[in-house]
Amino acid sequence: MIVPRNKLLFWVAIVIFPFCLVAAVVPGMLLAALGLMGIFMMVALIDAVRSVGSLAGFSVQLPPVVRMSKDRPGKIEVRIRNEKQGARTLRLGLPFPEQIDSEQTDAIVSLPTAAEWSRYEWPCLPRKRGNYPIESVYLEASSPFGFWARRGVARVQSELRVYPNLFSERKQLAALFLNRGTFGLHAQRQIGKGRDFEKLREYIPGDSFDEIHWKASAKRGRPVTKVFQIERTQEVYVIIDASRLSSRPLPRAGSAASRIASSSAERQTQGIAEPETILERLMTAALVLGLAAEQQGDLFGLLTFADQVKTFVRARNGKAHFSSCRDAIYTLQPHIVTPDYDEVCTFIRLRLRHRALLVFLTSLDDPLLAESFVRNMDLIRRQHLILVNMLQPPGVSPMFTNPNIASMDDLYQHLGGHLLWQKLRELEKVLQRRGVKFSLLQNERLSADLVSQYLNVKRRQLI
Repeated sequence: MIVPRNKLLFWVAIVIFPFCLVAAVVPGMLLAALGLMGIFMMVALIDAVRSVGSLAGFSVQLPPVVRMSKDRPGKIEVRIRNEKQGARTLRLGLPFPEQIDSEQTDAIVSLPTAAEWSRYEWPCLPRKRGNYPIESVYLEASSPFGFWARRGVARVQSELRVYPNLFSERKQLAALFLNRGTFGLHAQRQIGKGRDFEKLREYIPGDSFDEIHWKASAKRGRPVTKVFQIERTQEVYVIIDASRLSSRPLPRAGSAASRIASSSAERQTQGIAEPETILERLMTAALVLGLAAEQQGDLFGLLTFADQVKTFVRARNGKAHFSSCRDAIYTLQPHIVTPDYDEVCTFIRLRLRHRALLVFLTSLDDPLLAESFVRNMDLIRRQHLILVNMLQPPGVSPMFTNPNIASMDDLYQHLGGHLLWQKLRELEKVLQRRGVKFSLLQNERLSADLVSQYLNVKRRQLI
């Protein structure tokens, strides 16, 4: 595609228009004016013909995969190949999706002499998690005289992977992820003893009889004691509910439900961005817990479900495995279906043979779903240690805890929140009798509380 540049319009303004005016005012200058205008038009036409090869020898490459975090600035490396290795100036354009913000719509790149490859870093800011392919890059080069611009499209194969943003969550848990060696460490009492066999040693008065290794004692002719160590490679699974319950917006601080959430139409009218969903927070908290498990030397796995099991990553450890877990769920979106706890518990019963820590991230404020969840816990509660966590819904709190009651409507809403809180407390007692711990967590402390629960299980050796 050939388009005129500002330079051509400028010369048209100072050549064509004045000579047309001269030809109209002075009849004797008609032929001369027509001749000069014809020469200018011939030069412009020759320049247009020569611009056909302006993009010859140019190609563009993008990385096959570009990894970024949501709401964190990133850069895309654009590599430009100049086969002729001459000094040229190109104009580039990247067709970003609407979920990716960029301050510049195009870029002017000057290619140096005697360099086949040049590099340009394009800044951008992802606003939404997901996978976004880029299949083309737009190029523009000027003609030899600069009157015309030749535009073309370079085909590329690249994808932008926008992951959940763990930066703010890790800042709250900096003490856990900070590698300080042995500085600042202090002894902490370990409750109980390990069950993994470590070694044999000579009997010391006071050792229990059940710790004596009788076969080794018979061979050596003297008492020998078994020494155990704390388990370090236990399995931890985070089970994320991706059903309609997780598509609801995150609860915000407020005194009444009407002030907590507004409708989507009102948000669009006021120009406010759509709120973050519950699923976003659950995914972020799950990945942070995975980092904590890796820090402790345990095996970490993931399972997501809605009306059926969507994703299952078996527990392993290492940085490569954490990347696999992140790649498995970064495109996860909530499904507008009812969660099927029968399906997920049956799947766990059949697939997870070894005892593991199961951390459920779901919502149980629906009485029918809570009843189904309690019934299906009987399938897995004897084999695994189960922790159930739920984000506290807006307005759910016991009576007389909110002093900002200004009207009768606020009083009735607060009373409704108390009734729902009482039902959740009853559900907690029902699950506790089955050996399942249920917790209502605040949005701001979701990741920190999950890691605290996990570390407490490790310290008490409950798995």
